[in-house]
Amino acid sequence: MLIGIVSDIHCNTTGLASAIALMAHADRLVCLGDCIYDYRFSNEVVALLRDHNVETIQGNHEQSFFMPHGVRARAATWIDPGHMEWLATRPDQLVIEHAGTTVLAVHSTPWSPPGTYVYEHTPELSRFADARADIVLYGHTHKQLVKRVGNVLVVNPGSAGEARDHNNGMRLSCAVLDVARGEVEIIDY
Repeated sequence: MLIGIVSDIHCNTTGLASAIALMAHADRLVCLGDCIYDYRFSNEVVALLRDHNVETIQGNHEQSFFMPHGVRARAATWIDPGHMEWLATRPDQLVIEHAGTTVLAVHSTPWSPPGTYVYEHTPELSRFADARADIVLYGHTHKQLVKRVGNVLVVNPGSAGEARDHNNGMRLSCAVLDVARGEVEIIDY
């Protein structure tokens, strides 16, 4: 099974559409959160996610939007109520089981409290080894990472909406995971 992975779209409809086209050969598509940006909602991004059956989890931007202090942003009359309800009901993590392999999708970290920025050289990266999964997919940092931590393969696809990774020339990116082989293709665009 091939899983196409996007994260941190931040209302970038063109970036998401490009990623979906680049991952067309994947069996499933997963979004690791932050499809919206602060208190800005995007009907177009949510429509793309829904139209392409992208399994979506909430990131910190969705969580902020749906907290009490996001009430004014949610009251905007131009927001499609169906899209907003769909996004509000997305979980904060996703577990995919395939042929004896467990894939855990989170926005930032699988431990509490969430929200830590975990980079390739930060000590917290070692904590992924304790995840109850064979593969952990995470976003939040906008920086690509494919690394085995203990027995856990850790994958960050970078950002499909707001490039911040100097290691890939500040380009948008997504990834395709071959679950059976434990191999990841990072796609810069």
